[in-house]
Amino acid sequence: MMSTINYNGLSVFIVVARERSFTRAAAHLGISQSAVSHSINSLEENLGIRLLTRTTRGAAPTEAGERLLSNLAPYYSGIQAELAALTELREKPSGTVRISAHDHAATTILWPKLAPLLRDYPDITIEINIEYGLIDIVAERFDAGVRNGSQIANDMIAMRISPDFRMLVVGSPGYFARYPAPQTPDELIAHNCANLRLATHGGLYAWEFAREGKSLNVQVSGQMIFNTSPQLLTAAIEGYALAFAPEDVVQPYVDAGQLVTVLEEWSPQVPGYHLYYPSRRHSLPAFQLVLDALRLPTG
Repeated sequence: MMSTINYNGLSVFIVVARERSFTRAAAHLGISQSAVSHSINSLEENLGIRLLTRTTRGAAPTEAGERLLSNLAPYYSGIQAELAALTELREKPSGTVRISAHDHAATTILWPKLAPLLRDYPDITIEINIEYGLIDIVAERFDAGVRNGSQIANDMIAMRISPDFRMLVVGSPGYFARYPAPQTPDELIAHNCANLRLATHGGLYAWEFAREGKSLNVQVSGQMIFNTSPQLLTAAIEGYALAFAPEDVVQPYVDAGQLVTVLEEWSPQVPGYHLYYPSRRHSLPAFQLVLDALRLPTG
Protein backbone atom coordinates (compact mmCIF):
# COMPACT_ATOMS: atom_id res chain seq x y z
CA MET A 1 0.00 0.00 0.00
CA MET A 2 1.41 3.40 -0.96
CA SER A 3 1.99 5.91 1.82
CA THR A 4 0.33 9.33 1.90
CA ILE A 5 1.15 11.37 -1.18
CA ASN A 6 2.91 14.69 -0.69
CA TYR A 7 0.87 16.87 -3.03
CA ASN A 8 3.57 19.49 -3.10
CA GLY A 9 5.72 16.85 -4.82
CA LEU A 10 3.10 16.53 -7.55
CA SER A 11 3.22 20.26 -8.26
CA VAL A 12 7.02 20.11 -8.40
CA PHE A 13 6.83 17.18 -10.82
CA ILE A 14 4.48 19.09 -13.13
CA VAL A 15 6.86 22.04 -13.31
CA VAL A 16 9.91 19.82 -13.94
CA ALA A 17 8.07 17.83 -16.61
CA ARG A 18 6.99 21.01 -18.37
CA GLU A 19 10.37 22.73 -18.13
CA ARG A 20 12.30 19.54 -18.99
CA SER A 21 14.90 20.74 -16.51
CA PHE A 22 15.54 20.54 -12.77
CA THR A 23 17.48 23.81 -12.95
CA ARG A 24 14.73 25.77 -14.69
CA ALA A 25 12.08 24.22 -12.44
CA ALA A 26 14.02 25.29 -9.35
CA ALA A 27 14.22 28.85 -10.67
CA HIS A 28 10.50 28.85 -11.52
CA LEU A 29 9.53 27.57 -8.07
CA GLY A 30 12.02 29.72 -6.19
CA ILE A 31 13.64 26.78 -4.40
CA SER A 32 17.01 25.07 -4.65
CA GLN A 33 17.76 22.42 -7.27
CA SER A 34 18.53 19.91 -4.51
CA ALA A 35 15.07 20.55 -3.02
CA VAL A 36 13.51 19.86 -6.43
CA SER A 37 15.51 16.66 -6.78
CA HIS A 38 14.59 15.51 -3.27
CA SER A 39 10.91 16.19 -3.89
CA ILE A 40 10.91 14.18 -7.15
CA ASN A 41 12.84 11.29 -5.59
CA SER A 42 10.38 11.13 -2.68
CA LEU A 43 7.41 11.16 -5.06
CA GLU A 44 8.84 8.37 -7.23
CA GLU A 45 9.70 6.30 -4.16
CA ASN A 46 6.23 6.77 -2.78
CA LEU A 47 4.56 5.79 -6.07
CA GLY A 48 7.02 2.98 -6.74
CA ILE A 49 7.58 4.04 -10.35
CA ARG A 50 10.00 6.30 -12.20
CA LEU A 51 8.41 9.44 -13.58
CA LEU A 52 11.41 11.27 -15.06
CA THR A 53 14.47 10.20 -17.02
CA ARG A 54 17.48 12.28 -15.99
CA THR A 55 20.02 13.20 -18.67
CA THR A 56 22.99 15.56 -18.84
CA ARG A 57 20.78 17.92 -20.87
CA GLY A 58 17.85 17.90 -18.44
CA ALA A 59 14.88 15.64 -17.67
CA ALA A 60 12.14 14.01 -19.71
CA PRO A 61 8.96 12.29 -18.54
CA THR A 62 8.81 8.52 -18.77
CA GLU A 63 5.68 6.87 -20.17
CA ALA A 64 4.23 6.86 -16.65
CA GLY A 65 5.34 10.48 -16.21
CA GLU A 66 3.66 11.55 -19.45
CA ARG A 67 0.43 9.88 -18.34
CA LEU A 68 0.56 11.53 -14.93
CA LEU A 69 1.38 14.92 -16.47
CA SER A 70 -1.47 14.81 -19.00
CA ASN A 71 -3.99 13.83 -16.34
CA LEU A 72 -2.82 16.17 -13.59
CA ALA A 73 -1.93 19.30 -15.55
CA PRO A 74 -5.53 20.50 -16.13
CA TYR A 75 -6.32 20.16 -12.42
CA TYR A 76 -3.10 21.94 -11.49
CA SER A 77 -3.91 24.80 -13.85
CA GLY A 78 -7.42 25.02 -12.41
CA ILE A 79 -6.07 25.16 -8.86
CA GLN A 80 -3.61 27.89 -9.83
CA ALA A 81 -6.39 29.88 -11.49
CA GLU A 82 -8.62 29.56 -8.42
CA LEU A 83 -5.83 30.61 -6.07
CA ALA A 84 -5.15 33.60 -8.29
CA ALA A 85 -8.84 34.48 -8.19
CA LEU A 86 -8.83 34.28 -4.40
CA THR A 87 -5.81 36.55 -4.27
CA GLU A 88 -7.60 39.04 -6.51
CA LEU A 89 -10.71 38.79 -4.31
CA ARG A 90 -8.54 39.59 -1.29
CA GLU A 91 -6.95 42.59 -2.97
CA LYS A 92 -9.86 43.94 -5.03
CA PRO A 93 -13.27 44.97 -3.65
CA SER A 94 -15.55 42.36 -5.22
CA GLY A 95 -17.81 39.48 -4.32
CA THR A 96 -21.03 39.15 -2.31
CA VAL A 97 -21.63 40.38 1.24
CA ARG A 98 -24.70 38.74 2.85
CA ILE A 99 -26.44 40.52 5.74
CA SER A 100 -29.42 39.46 7.84
CA ALA A 101 -31.49 42.37 9.21
CA HIS A 102 -34.91 43.67 10.25
CA ASP A 103 -36.76 45.56 7.53
CA HIS A 104 -36.56 48.78 9.60
CA ALA A 105 -32.76 48.62 9.71
CA ALA A 106 -32.57 47.55 6.07
CA THR A 107 -34.72 50.48 4.90
CA THR A 108 -33.46 53.29 7.14
CA ILE A 109 -29.78 52.38 7.56
CA LEU A 110 -28.43 49.68 5.25
CA TRP A 111 -29.87 50.90 1.97
CA PRO A 112 -29.10 54.63 2.37
CA LYS A 113 -25.52 53.95 3.44
CA LEU A 114 -24.70 51.07 1.10
CA ALA A 115 -26.29 52.38 -2.10
CA PRO A 116 -23.35 54.76 -2.80
CA LEU A 117 -20.99 51.84 -2.26
CA LEU A 118 -22.70 49.86 -5.01
CA ARG A 119 -22.30 52.76 -7.43
CA ASP A 120 -18.61 53.16 -6.66
CA TYR A 121 -17.76 49.43 -6.71
CA PRO A 122 -19.71 47.61 -9.45
CA ASP A 123 -18.06 44.25 -8.63
CA ILE A 124 -19.60 44.19 -5.15
CA THR A 125 -22.99 42.55 -4.53
CA ILE A 126 -24.95 43.20 -1.32
CA GLU A 127 -27.57 40.64 -0.31
CA ILE A 128 -29.92 41.74 2.48
CA ASN A 129 -32.17 39.07 3.96
CA ILE A 130 -35.14 40.35 5.99
CA GLU A 131 -35.31 38.17 9.08
CA TYR A 132 -36.90 38.84 12.47
CA GLY A 133 -35.65 35.65 14.08
CA LEU A 134 -32.33 35.44 15.92
CA ILE A 135 -30.66 33.16 13.40
CA ASP A 136 -27.17 31.68 13.53
CA ILE A 137 -25.43 33.83 10.91
CA VAL A 138 -22.44 31.46 10.73
CA ALA A 139 -24.59 28.37 10.10
CA GLU A 140 -26.74 30.27 7.59
CA ARG A 141 -23.61 31.59 5.83
CA PHE A 142 -24.25 35.28 6.38
CA ASP A 143 -21.28 37.61 6.66
CA ALA A 144 -23.03 39.76 9.25
CA GLY A 145 -26.32 40.43 10.97
CA VAL A 146 -28.07 43.55 12.26
CA ARG A 147 -29.92 43.59 15.59
CA ASN A 148 -30.35 46.05 18.42
CA GLY A 149 -27.63 46.14 21.03
CA SER A 150 -29.47 44.01 23.59
CA GLN A 151 -29.70 41.03 21.21
CA ILE A 152 -26.03 40.54 20.27
CA ALA A 153 -24.37 37.31 21.42
CA ASN A 154 -21.25 37.77 23.56
CA ASP A 155 -19.03 35.82 21.14
CA MET A 156 -19.74 38.21 18.27
CA ILE A 157 -17.96 41.40 17.30
CA ALA A 158 -20.48 44.25 17.34
CA MET A 159 -20.31 47.67 15.73
CA ARG A 160 -22.94 50.34 16.41
CA ILE A 161 -24.58 51.61 13.23
CA SER A 162 -27.42 53.73 14.64
CA PRO A 163 -28.22 55.82 17.71
CA ASP A 164 -30.84 54.65 20.20
CA PHE A 165 -34.42 55.32 19.11
CA ARG A 166 -37.96 55.37 20.50
CA MET A 167 -40.89 53.09 19.76
CA LEU A 168 -44.26 54.87 19.59
CA VAL A 169 -47.91 53.80 19.69
CA VAL A 170 -49.82 55.41 16.83
CA GLY A 171 -53.30 55.42 15.39
CA SER A 172 -55.21 57.43 12.82
CA PRO A 173 -57.42 60.40 13.71
CA GLY A 174 -60.35 58.33 12.42
CA TYR A 175 -59.54 55.50 14.81
CA PHE A 176 -59.43 57.84 17.80
CA ALA A 177 -62.69 59.43 16.67
CA ARG A 178 -64.27 56.01 17.28
CA TYR A 179 -62.31 54.91 20.36
CA PRO A 180 -60.84 56.86 23.30
CA ALA A 181 -57.06 57.16 23.33
CA PRO A 182 -55.37 54.91 25.92
CA GLN A 183 -53.95 56.75 28.92
CA THR A 184 -51.78 53.89 30.20
CA PRO A 185 -50.23 50.86 28.46
CA ASP A 186 -52.64 48.54 30.31
CA GLU A 187 -55.57 50.15 28.48
CA LEU A 188 -54.19 48.82 25.17
CA ILE A 189 -55.75 45.43 25.87
CA ALA A 190 -59.13 47.01 25.09
CA HIS A 191 -57.94 48.22 21.68
CA ASN A 192 -57.60 46.61 18.27
CA CYS A 193 -53.80 46.41 17.81
CA ALA A 194 -51.84 45.18 14.81
CA ASN A 195 -49.57 42.37 16.03
CA LEU A 196 -46.15 41.23 14.87
CA ARG A 197 -45.34 37.51 14.97
CA LEU A 198 -41.71 36.72 15.78
CA ALA A 199 -40.09 33.97 13.75
CA THR A 200 -37.70 32.76 16.47
CA HIS A 201 -40.30 31.59 18.97
CA GLY A 202 -43.47 31.82 16.90
CA GLY A 203 -45.03 34.09 19.51
CA LEU A 204 -46.42 37.61 19.22
CA TYR A 205 -44.22 40.58 20.03
CA ALA A 206 -45.10 42.15 23.39
CA TRP A 207 -45.11 45.94 23.26
CA GLU A 208 -42.43 47.30 25.58
CA PHE A 209 -42.89 50.39 27.73
CA ALA A 210 -40.95 52.17 30.46
CA ARG A 211 -41.54 55.16 32.73
CA GLU A 212 -39.67 56.46 35.77
CA GLY A 213 -37.58 53.31 35.99
CA LYS A 214 -40.58 51.00 35.68
CA SER A 215 -40.75 48.62 32.72
CA LEU A 216 -43.97 47.14 31.42
CA ASN A 217 -44.60 44.67 28.60
CA VAL A 218 -48.12 44.44 27.21
CA GLN A 219 -49.31 41.52 25.11
CA VAL A 220 -51.80 43.29 22.87
CA SER A 221 -54.47 41.66 20.74
CA GLY A 222 -56.27 42.53 17.53
CA GLN A 223 -57.68 41.31 14.25
CA MET A 224 -54.42 41.57 12.28
CA ILE A 225 -51.15 39.69 12.66
CA PHE A 226 -48.18 40.23 10.34
CA ASN A 227 -44.64 38.88 10.22
CA THR A 228 -43.04 42.10 8.91
CA SER A 229 -43.52 45.67 10.13
CA PRO A 230 -44.55 47.79 7.08
CA GLN A 231 -48.05 46.30 7.13
CA LEU A 232 -48.49 47.33 10.77
CA LEU A 233 -48.12 50.97 9.76
CA THR A 234 -50.52 50.57 6.84
CA ALA A 235 -53.16 49.14 9.18
CA ALA A 236 -52.75 52.13 11.49
CA ILE A 237 -52.80 54.76 8.72
CA GLU A 238 -55.98 53.27 7.26
CA GLY A 239 -57.69 53.36 10.66
CA TYR A 240 -58.03 49.63 11.31
CA ALA A 241 -55.75 49.36 14.34
CA LEU A 242 -53.08 50.83 16.57
CA ALA A 243 -49.46 50.09 15.74
CA PHE A 244 -46.16 50.13 17.63
CA ALA A 245 -43.37 51.40 15.40
CA PRO A 246 -40.04 53.28 15.41
CA GLU A 247 -40.31 57.06 15.79
CA ASP A 248 -38.38 57.84 12.60
CA VAL A 249 -40.82 55.72 10.59
CA VAL A 250 -44.03 57.22 11.99
CA GLN A 251 -42.91 60.86 12.28
CA PRO A 252 -43.58 61.85 8.62
CA TYR A 253 -47.15 60.52 8.95
CA VAL A 254 -47.61 62.32 12.26
CA ASP A 255 -46.38 65.57 10.68
CA ALA A 256 -48.82 65.05 7.79
CA GLY A 257 -51.74 64.50 10.17
CA GLN A 258 -52.28 60.89 9.11
CA LEU A 259 -51.25 59.45 12.47
CA VAL A 260 -51.50 60.51 16.10
CA THR A 261 -49.12 59.36 18.84
CA VAL A 262 -50.28 58.24 22.28
CA LEU A 263 -48.52 57.11 25.47
CA GLU A 264 -45.41 59.11 24.54
CA GLU A 265 -44.44 59.45 28.20
CA TRP A 266 -44.24 55.64 28.28
CA SER A 267 -42.26 55.35 25.06
CA PRO A 268 -38.82 53.88 25.79
CA GLN A 269 -35.46 54.34 24.17
CA VAL A 270 -34.51 51.14 22.33
CA PRO A 271 -30.80 50.21 22.07
CA GLY A 272 -29.58 51.25 18.63
CA TYR A 273 -28.80 48.81 15.86
CA HIS A 274 -25.45 47.05 15.73
CA LEU A 275 -23.83 45.17 12.87
CA TYR A 276 -22.37 41.94 14.27
CA TYR A 277 -20.05 39.35 12.76
CA PRO A 278 -17.89 36.47 14.01
CA SER A 279 -14.28 37.50 13.37
CA ARG A 280 -11.99 40.35 12.37
CA ARG A 281 -9.54 38.00 10.69
CA HIS A 282 -9.28 37.71 6.91
CA SER A 283 -11.83 40.43 6.17
CA LEU A 284 -12.11 40.79 2.40
CA PRO A 285 -12.00 44.31 0.94
CA ALA A 286 -15.71 44.21 0.08
CA PHE A 287 -16.69 43.45 3.68
CA GLN A 288 -14.30 46.09 5.01
CA LEU A 289 -15.95 48.67 2.75
CA VAL A 290 -19.34 47.69 4.16
CA LEU A 291 -18.01 48.16 7.70
CA ASP A 292 -16.59 51.56 6.82
CA ALA A 293 -19.84 52.68 5.18
CA LEU A 294 -22.04 51.61 8.11
CA ARG A 295 -19.84 52.67 11.02
CA LEU A 296 -21.55 55.35 13.11
CA PRO A 297 -19.48 58.55 13.25
CA THR A 298 -18.03 59.34 16.67
CA GLY A 299 -17.66 62.67 18.34
